[in-house]
Amino acid sequence: MAIVETKNKSDVINKFMKLNPASNALITSIMVIFAAISLLPLLLVVMISFSTTESIAVKGYSWFPLGVTFEAYRTLLYTGRQVWQSYLVNIAYTSVGTILSLFVMSMFAYCLVQRRFTTRRFWLLYVFFTMLFSGGLVPTFMVNVSVLRLYDTFWILFLPGLVSAYNLIILRTFVRTSIPDSLYESAFIDGANDFRIYCQIVLPLMKPGLATVGLFGIVARWNNWFTGLLYIENPRLVPLQTMLTRIQNSVEFIRQNAGDPSMPMTPELQAEIEAMPSESLRMTIAVISVIPILFAYPFFQKYFITGLTIGSVKE
Repeated sequence: MAIVETKNKSDVINKFMKLNPASNALITSIMVIFAAISLLPLLLVVMISFSTTESIAVKGYSWFPLGVTFEAYRTLLYTGRQVWQSYLVNIAYTSVGTILSLFVMSMFAYCLVQRRFTTRRFWLLYVFFTMLFSGGLVPTFMVNVSVLRLYDTFWILFLPGLVSAYNLIILRTFVRTSIPDSLYESAFIDGANDFRIYCQIVLPLMKPGLATVGLFGIVARWNNWFTGLLYIENPRLVPLQTMLTRIQNSVEFIRQNAGDPSMPMTPELQAEIEAMPSESLRMTIAVISVIPILFAYPFFQKYFITGLTIGSVKE
């Protein structure tokens, strides 16, 4: 009897979810239009990055610039090896920081859902408190520099932000709602300890949650420029975003002070300053910064789909 009812429910669900060709074509067309609209700002940024300064001054931001130039990209390449060095630093910082962060937060989330962990409520409130209140910039700087001795080291890039309270609560909620307690009890009866349960049972089932939180961490770490600005002086450790921010600020400073009488100015130097890209350089920085994220997203897409469908089918 139960088997017949299950089949009837499955038939009803399949019939409800099945679309006729006309509806399928309409929905597909709408999604394609929305996807194209979402790509338009990115394409506009790319066009502006190739636009000349005169074109931007005359037409502003335009899909069809008066002239095409690679001057903004040359300005970045003239920094020598610094761009590629900063790219490597950013890749290492983002990958190592995200992996370590997911490892620590997933273990923490596993502990917070265990009923045998008697102080789990205290630690959950502690984590939630840090999400609402922070010590501020000055105490954080003093702790990182004077206590932890992380100034101008590679560790400063990912150790202070290793645990995110918001992402930890997301993982804890995911583990609590998607993994039943009976699974832990069965593993304990079979003789498995906590670390083996975490590695062989919890981690494989946490892939959708880890992918979601991991993408959040990748985007946040890749776009982080403030940490490098505060703590990094060694050129070999400067992240990409910090380096690009310094280049942009240097160009703006030179252009703003070009008319200062105290600065010696020759006709050749004046011509070079006027030829320096400003708006196109901003867009070039945006293009260079967003490319790795565009390539990283497809690897997480299938886990996002899995995360959306978890819990939609109940036995």
